[in-house]
Amino acid sequence: MNNKISYLLNTVRCVHRYSSVLTPKSSATRRKHILWIGRYKDPLGNENFRKLLLNILPSLHGSSLRFVSQKADVYSTGAEALVSEKASQSSLEVEKLDDSGSFKAKHVVDYSDPFFTSLQKCACPCDALDLAAEAAVSMKHYTNSLTTAWRLVKNLSEEQQRYEKRLIFEHPAFAKLCQQLLRHARRMMRGDLVFSLHALVSLGVPQNTLLVQTLVRVCQEKLNQLDNRCISVLATTLAGMDKDKNVRALQAGLQLLVEQRISSIRDIFILQNLMKCLGKDAPVFLKKKLEMAVVREIDGLTFLLALRMFSALAAMNYCSLPILNPCSKKIQENVHDVPFRQLILILEACHSLQYHNVKLFSALADYVSSTAYLWDKRQIVLFLSACETLGFQPTELLDIFAEKVTEDPDFLNLKNLLIVLRVYSRLNHVPRVQKHLFFETLHSCLNKCLPQISNTELLKAVYSLGILGYLPHRALDELLQKDSKDELTLPDDLKEQNTVMLRSVKTCMELDSPSFTKPAFVLTENLSSLVSLNLRKAQEALIELLGDENMFRQNVRLPYRYHIDFEIRMDSDRKKVLPIVATDDHPDSRVQRLAFLFAPVSAFCLGTTHPQGKLAMKKRHLKKLGYHVILIQNKKFQEMKNEDAVEFLKRKIYSEDAFSFPEATG
Repeated sequence: MNNKISYLLNTVRCVHRYSSVLTPKSSATRRKHILWIGRYKDPLGNENFRKLLLNILPSLHGSSLRFVSQKADVYSTGAEALVSEKASQSSLEVEKLDDSGSFKAKHVVDYSDPFFTSLQKCACPCDALDLAAEAAVSMKHYTNSLTTAWRLVKNLSEEQQRYEKRLIFEHPAFAKLCQQLLRHARRMMRGDLVFSLHALVSLGVPQNTLLVQTLVRVCQEKLNQLDNRCISVLATTLAGMDKDKNVRALQAGLQLLVEQRISSIRDIFILQNLMKCLGKDAPVFLKKKLEMAVVREIDGLTFLLALRMFSALAAMNYCSLPILNPCSKKIQENVHDVPFRQLILILEACHSLQYHNVKLFSALADYVSSTAYLWDKRQIVLFLSACETLGFQPTELLDIFAEKVTEDPDFLNLKNLLIVLRVYSRLNHVPRVQKHLFFETLHSCLNKCLPQISNTELLKAVYSLGILGYLPHRALDELLQKDSKDELTLPDDLKEQNTVMLRSVKTCMELDSPSFTKPAFVLTENLSSLVSLNLRKAQEALIELLGDENMFRQNVRLPYRYHIDFEIRMDSDRKKVLPIVATDDHPDSRVQRLAFLFAPVSAFCLGTTHPQGKLAMKKRHLKKLGYHVILIQNKKFQEMKNEDAVEFLKRKIYSEDAFSFPEATG
């Protein structure tokens, strides 16, 4: 009884608050009047609102109406449901008789109706509810009021949305509107049905309510009556719902319906929406059918649809070149119209789909570079991070951003600093100008973060700078102190990775130290006379070129756990290849050592022969040990004909470029 009195008082307060429903601008004025109130939590997180929603107060006319069930399954709502189980079944039978014949003609909304004219003038969600309470006389009025309320909410900021949703759930007309939807769910037109479900779910009405579950059940029963637009809206709604058994059943039916209807869907917007909503769990044959349907309508592709198509394909986890290539071209043609958030989503989708379109990435990077003065530095950090994930090096933007960092480093908190270090180290990018100042700035920012940095973050930061050939002494000292005290002990899933990073840091300390001098002799070891299959072609080409296996070594292990694929030794004039045994028996400091590294494409920045961080560090360290390093992209080498492969290696061995230490040789 006390609870009922409490509900009654809450309702009276709401009625009093919204008593001036006849004033058109009342809700907008009231909203502005109390906007000074601080941040609001999610309205459904408030216990009172949830009680009000989960147990609607019995009406003043004595009705025992409750539109929410505590159970998630509408098949057994219990005695406290809206109607008894027997009555509910009877009602369903009547509806089935009504629906068993031919479908009724679709009712066209008369937008000359003053109600809809007034609805279009609503400035906030509560205005729509006020209008529904005052003038709604049909289900079309109620459903359009609900969808208008959601339309006005979705365009607001996150904080404003929380506030407006709270007002909606407090509004006395909202409970009445929900009651009307529940009573007449099975008589609603198909568009009203799916749009109402979409609005309720989007507004945050709990999924386990009898109202939502009833609408889901009715959608199941009327699934075959839905047109393509309704199917698209329903798919969007279900994608945002928890997968209880009613939702799973409806999704299964929807998937079958899409499979049947797909050949008749000509709207590319609906197709991309279905791709996004059906998601990665859709069977491969259905993904293929959707792809073919989109390709069939690809001439109707607009710029906005091209943007959305990336996310749709990523959601479906399906890399379709016939779709992606035209979308990429459309985006490149309109790159200056791409919102910043879409830039990130495109790059993330490309990473997810493993779609490596260098022309597209270059167009996006050039656009951000040319408008860098318009972007916040944190936005550029996000863009660079997305590029780094793809292994793409936007050289010009990296140089521009380095200047921004040296001019104003205050924005570099710990999170952004770690991202910047990761980006520049993995992409092996050293600014063209003021590189020392750039490193000093990053070092200074790292020192400021030392009191709050974790052990793993400290290791990653020092490791990143080490890859770039810079030793941050203060951070390095602290890292070594922690290591000596066994404070770097980590869980098993991180132990191996961090052990490798710590070993690399210690190698950098020794080899990158200004006091390190090139050794006269390097102790090496042959791991095996056998080579892996992906190096067999290189081995055969070297034998044909040099005439004998004794003229080179393979699978060579060096100090510091470094390994090279093949080693060749030449005279001081770089004119003649020397036998390995002869140079081992009579060491000569004038002998030139060549180290061949056949690296995978993933070890280079996308679309270039520029080595990424770890490979660049290895090359630098091998040079310190006295080797001339030749980097070769193994994939390209494998694609060569045998005679071309021999000629290629000949040029690398005898060319002056082999001794000029280029960034990479491809």
